[in-house]
Amino acid sequence: MHPMLNIAIKAARRAGTIINRASLDLERLSVARKGPRDYVTEVDRASEESIVETLRAAYPDHAVLGEEYGLQGPEQAEFQWIVDPLDGTTNFIHGLPTYAVSIALAQRGQITQAVVYDPSRNELFTASRGSGTFLNDRRVRVSGRTRYSEALLGAHWPKSGDIDAGGERFRQLADGSTGVRRLGSTVLDLAYVASGRLDGFCGARLKPWDLAAGSLLVQEAGGLVADFDGEQGWQESGNVLAASPKIFTQMLAALQPRQS
Repeated sequence: MHPMLNIAIKAARRAGTIINRASLDLERLSVARKGPRDYVTEVDRASEESIVETLRAAYPDHAVLGEEYGLQGPEQAEFQWIVDPLDGTTNFIHGLPTYAVSIALAQRGQITQAVVYDPSRNELFTASRGSGTFLNDRRVRVSGRTRYSEALLGAHWPKSGDIDAGGERFRQLADGSTGVRRLGSTVLDLAYVASGRLDGFCGARLKPWDLAAGSLLVQEAGGLVADFDGEQGWQESGNVLAASPKIFTQMLAALQPRQS
């Protein structure tokens, strides 16, 4: 296992311990709003602080981009860690055990290491570029399902489904599949695509820390990741499709605007 991946796993498990401990007494949790339907707790902050401490103790010259505290370290660093300390905060606040820690490493802008850790289930998803994707040390791959009508999808869409006046596109995508699940944790959606639990995922207006680790998990598990036009602009736009190759092409076709 790559030594940098080992450090990321150590950081994720330490953060998971903080999250699990807090989950036992949610009534005492202090919750603040970052925006409409966007919450942050002291657990998010404590988790990120723990992750940054672990990463920078091992690699003091690396930068860290975290959801809660932004960029720490040199802006032009060759290595940058991208961290979501608790993806699925709303679920966590409600006691719904669907949330995870996400840590990715980018070298010169390319994601090379990825960890997604679900502390409530003790499930650890990992990937190193060129070495495959693993769930608790077992190699996993994307789903082998080929029929879009049988595909189960994950989604992160705006509340109204009306992004850039294109809500009809999302309805087309959903109607053709067997069902769509909005789990409330993008990093788990992508980990589930990588491990074959979901056949595909569609997400809109996502942030780098939502996508960095999960995108590598999907790619190393044999899946495809692209934007809504099938191009590689998803890191900039935050609009992403991820799926097994056969389902991906059908998702992309379903998402295209219908001709009047």
